[in-house]
Amino acid sequence: MRVLAIDTALAACSAAVFDTARGILASESLPIARGHAEALMPLIARLMSEAGMAFAGIDRVAVTTGPGSFTGLRVGIAAARGIALAAQKPAVGLSTLSAYAAPHMAADDTVPVVAAIDARHQHVYLQVFGPGGRTSTAPRLAPLHEAVQAAAAAPAWIVGSAARIIAAGLAEADVARVAVDACDAPDIAWVARVGAAVPEGSSPPKPLYLRAPDAQPQNAAQLPRR
Repeated sequence: MRVLAIDTALAACSAAVFDTARGILASESLPIARGHAEALMPLIARLMSEAGMAFAGIDRVAVTTGPGSFTGLRVGIAAARGIALAAQKPAVGLSTLSAYAAPHMAADDTVPVVAAIDARHQHVYLQVFGPGGRTSTAPRLAPLHEAVQAAAAAPAWIVGSAARIIAAGLAEADVARVAVDACDAPDIAWVARVGAAVPEGSSPPKPLYLRAPDAQPQNAAQLPRR
């Protein structure tokens, strides 16, 4: 299976072309906080050329669906849906938190993984994976202190953009942990690998926001209806 993977959920614009028989054929990740819409399609064009593949040659498109930046999520999901529609191939979505956790669960699925993304204002997007990759805590927006408590429950990997602040909270409480992997965005190679493993039709590419947007329309600016 050949997969085009896309991630624009957080502080990177990333894509990869992955073949389950041959591995990663091409990948690129640009560390950017804004400008995903302008960077993504030229990046994908470069990778398809490097891989020597037309869009018709891929078998599916995989994209991170959040949580993450509202704008970034829409850019990646819209691109994935558009490419899949044009190529007449399926598109699948996977959460940013599961993409963070995937390499650690693959390395040792007996160790719990606490995946967390900085949601600012002393909150994180949190998911806890138990032994065997089973979800112990479903994805949710949680206060930082609850994430620290979840990580303190047992020695675990702490991964994601909020890993450092959770680790700092554990250090204050003198709690042991296995290791910390603090990355601003998931590894696009693992987005591709997880995307290849998702059962077709089980995970449509739709946004996982977990909270309302910070920007809200102003009712006072609305024109009266006639």
